[in-house]
Amino acid sequence: AVLLKPIKIKNIRVKRSNPGLRPQHLTAVKAVATLSSAEVAGLKVGSLEIVFNPKSRPRGGVIEFDAGTAGSTTLMLQSLMPTMAFASESVEVKLIGGTNNPMAPPVEYLQWVLMPILEKMGCRFRVELLKRGFYPRGGGVVKACSDPVDILKPVKIVEFKGVKKIRGLSYSCRLPGHIAERMASTSEKILRENGYDVEIRREVLQPNDSKCSMDPGCGIILLAELGDGFVIGVDKLGEKGVPAEKIAEEASRELLEELSSEAPVDKHLGDQLVIWACLAEGTSQYRVTKLTKHTTTSLELCRILTNAKIEIDGIEGKPATITIEGIGLKRR
Repeated sequence: AVLLKPIKIKNIRVKRSNPGLRPQHLTAVKAVATLSSAEVAGLKVGSLEIVFNPKSRPRGGVIEFDAGTAGSTTLMLQSLMPTMAFASESVEVKLIGGTNNPMAPPVEYLQWVLMPILEKMGCRFRVELLKRGFYPRGGGVVKACSDPVDILKPVKIVEFKGVKKIRGLSYSCRLPGHIAERMASTSEKILRENGYDVEIRREVLQPNDSKCSMDPGCGIILLAELGDGFVIGVDKLGEKGVPAEKIAEEASRELLEELSSEAPVDKHLGDQLVIWACLAEGTSQYRVTKLTKHTTTSLELCRILTNAKIEIDGIEGKPATITIEGIGLKRR
């Protein structure tokens, strides 16, 4: 959409048990199409192929989209964010769906991990969680606003400068308060035993709270604030029948594994930064805790679409350094 390039995508999620577009994918494409006045063919649930043809530079405005399911609002928002950033005017978007999903970042990850880096690159986003939403009904509400950026600055995040503090959020909705407490205290114990200064906030929401979800749910988000202000984040969603202590232990062990690599960019942020670095002016470089298939796929797709020059020093499954010479896209 920001490059004004038509594209055909085939074999969408073809190897999944439920192949093709899901409701949240549909909603994301519709939202991007709205901002870029795009013509889209094949836009239906289950579609294995779409054609996306943007007709104008992204425009500003106020939009609202509802996935109608617990589909991830954060994945929808991430699809929209480049279009929002390069829009002609400010954009305000309200997205309705799931806010805490097993295979997607929670809103807090965007707020505390991704957004500060995008701000250094010149972006101006504000994201607010108005209501949590869990499977199966969703109903969560996220509001995001952006001001246009003329050009993105490159970013360099390669040195690991130690951990200043680990912060976190242990949250629950429509569940007894001891669940969030048990998750928080378990993580605090594990991380303190490993020598870290830890502070985890508890958030227990019940139906009389406006932010409370329609369905019960819980989870924990852990954030390691590094010496230079960057943040490594992990999260774990609660599961029915799984003790709170087990959820917290898994999240804590994952964070410790991330930190043991002594790289400043976590494995999930590694793929989320690709599109921004490709569009930026100049050379971006960052070192990831683990090079994932998601990241290498994103790098290859963005290279094809933007012609950005990309180098990877490392192999999948291990720490790696990614260098991207961006195309210096300018807002028009």
